[in-house]
Amino acid sequence: MSTEGFAPPPQTPATATVSGRRSFPGARSVAALILREMATSYGRSPGGYIWAILEPIGGIVMLSLAFSAFLRHPSLGISFPMFYATGMMPFVMYSELQGKIASSLNFSKPLLAYPTVTFVDAIAGRFILAVMTKLLVSYIIFGGIMLIYETRVTLDFLHIFEAFALAGLLGLGLGTLTCFVFTRFPLAQQAWGIVTKPLFLVSGIFYLYETIPHPYQSYLWYNPLVHIIGIMRKGFYPTYDANYASPVYVLSIALISLTLGLLLLRRYHAEILNR
Repeated sequence: MSTEGFAPPPQTPATATVSGRRSFPGARSVAALILREMATSYGRSPGGYIWAILEPIGGIVMLSLAFSAFLRHPSLGISFPMFYATGMMPFVMYSELQGKIASSLNFSKPLLAYPTVTFVDAIAGRFILAVMTKLLVSYIIFGGIMLIYETRVTLDFLHIFEAFALAGLLGLGLGTLTCFVFTRFPLAQQAWGIVTKPLFLVSGIFYLYETIPHPYQSYLWYNPLVHIIGIMRKGFYPTYDANYASPVYVLSIALISLTLGLLLLRRYHAEILNR
C-alpha cells in the first residue's frame, strides 16, 4: 500500500517524554533535595551553619570546665578540649545522621509524590549533606583546638577516617531502619528517644572504656559507639591501643540495619506515604 500523501503520526507526549528523558534523574533529585535541606535546615534560622559549629563547641567547653575543676589531666593526653572532642565529634556525627535520616520520609513527603523522586533519594540527600556538614565542623573544631591549645597529639588519618566512616554508616543504617519504624509506628519515635537518652553517658565520651569496672565494662562493649570513639582516640593518641574496638562489629550492625530498613521501606513506602 502506498504511503504517499500520508504524514507520519505525531509524537505523543508519552513518546516525547521517553525520547527526551533527562540524564541521571536520580542524581538531580538528590541534588535538589540537598539544596532544599540546606535552605530549610540552615537558611531559615539566625546564624545558619554557625549553630552547627557552636553546639558541639558548647558541649566540649562545658565538659572541659567541669572535669578540669577537679582533675589535673584528662584520661589521655594533656588537653581536656581535645580529649572530649575526640569523643564528642563521632557521637555527634552518628546522632545527627540517625535523626536526619529517620525523619527523611516525613521531611520530603510532598516531593515523593513525583515519580522521579524516590525514598532512596530522600535518604541520600539528607545523608550526604549531614556527612559533609559534620566533617567540616569536625575539621574546624579539631583544627581550632590544635591551634589554641598545646595538645601533643599525633594524627593517624587512617583511624580518624575509619571512625568517621563507621559513625556515618551506623547513622545511615539505624537511621534507615528507624525511618521505617517511626513512619509506620509513630509512637515508636517517643520510645526510641527515651531508650537512647543515656547514650551520651554510656558511649565513652568523657571517660575511657578501660576505666569502667567489671561486669559493666562487658555490657558497654555492645554499644557500637564505644568502639567508634575508641578508634577515633586511637587516631589522635598513638599510645592508646583500644584493642577492644571491633570495626567488624560496628559494620555488621550498620549493614544489617541498612539492609533491613531498605527492604521494609521498599515494601511499605507507598502505603506509608498514602496514610
